[in-house]
Amino acid sequence: MRNPHNEALSSDISGGKPAGTSAKEAQPERKCVLTGRHDARGELVRLALSPTGDVLPDALARAPGRGAWIGVSEDELAAAVAGGKLRGVLARAFKGAPLTIPADLAEKTRAALTRALSDRLGIELRAGNMVLGTEKIAQAARAGAVTWLAHASDAGTDGPNKLAQAWRVGEEAEGSGLKGVILPLDRAALSVALGRDNVVHLALIDAAAAERVAVPLQRLLHFLGSEHDRAGDLTAAAPAARDTVDTKGV
Repeated sequence: MRNPHNEALSSDISGGKPAGTSAKEAQPERKCVLTGRHDARGELVRLALSPTGDVLPDALARAPGRGAWIGVSEDELAAAVAGGKLRGVLARAFKGAPLTIPADLAEKTRAALTRALSDRLGIELRAGNMVLGTEKIAQAARAGAVTWLAHASDAGTDGPNKLAQAWRVGEEAEGSGLKGVILPLDRAALSVALGRDNVVHLALIDAAAAERVAVPLQRLLHFLGSEHDRAGDLTAAAPAARDTVDTKGV
């Protein structure tokens, strides 16, 4: 049965949205300087200038000063750097300011986005918003306490399927297809990020924490390009929480 924690969640929560509005629709849009396309801010990566004029990824989109947004994949960014296209568009975006574009900017961007996600997961664990371990997660899921479920990229299928079933039971959502996210981090990377051994499955028990994790995860998956499809609904959350995702200020 769903517990009062989940029942209390609604679109009236600060920063929430009316039911039926997707997280992407709720976000402000930005224009990609490489393609000219407008997309949700949470799916684009901000580039900023360092004090020495180096173009670097601003993974949290919070660095001061002028920035330029890109909505391309890692491979597309690497090609734009190598072909000189990025230099041309950034010269305009940064109003002719002297700039240096690292040859490995695409790799630096992937690393920065991965670090942002890892750091956020670690913060939520330390804040007491995360449950680890198959049995503990299953217990919390059946009790209706889980708001977000995720698995390492090398988790296999048996564990995720069993935990998804427990989650659906706890949320009275059997037959809904509700399931966890496959993260772009393997168990070794998750173990380092969380400071624990052999982390394969993780769950969040706080809706706001799920919202916070969704932002860096969304950016990383979008940047990874075709790998994005492997994660399914990256903001998958308990039914009562899915209408409250807010990415304002990130």
